[in-house]
Amino acid sequence: MPRWGRASGPRPCQSGIVTSTIEQLDADLVTDEAVRPDLPWQTIVWDDPVNLMTYVTYVFRSYFGYPREEAERLMLQVHHEGRAVVASGNREAMERHVHAMHGYGLQATVSKAEP
Repeated sequence: MPRWGRASGPRPCQSGIVTSTIEQLDADLVTDEAVRPDLPWQTIVWDDPVNLMTYVTYVFRSYFGYPREEAERLMLQVHHEGRAVVASGNREAMERHVHAMHGYGLQATVSKAEP
């Protein structure tokens, strides 16, 4: 069998078993997310020149279930500051929120929360 066709895994040698360098690098690779899975992610809604403030308030109330006052506060933050964090939690949930915001025609992104 050609050398490149071998299955990865431990290989025998004269002194015992040797792992490949790539396998060792994979085992040593630890991302920040793996080390700190407790750090939340955020859904950020961005200001745009298209959507009316009343519509953005409606989206925040209907999708996130915010009371009118909170939805208006977040909408005004988007309007005046250019962005607002509308939700935080695990990455998958935040990606679902972003997808939903795009479905409503709002500009939104996922970002890792500041520690």
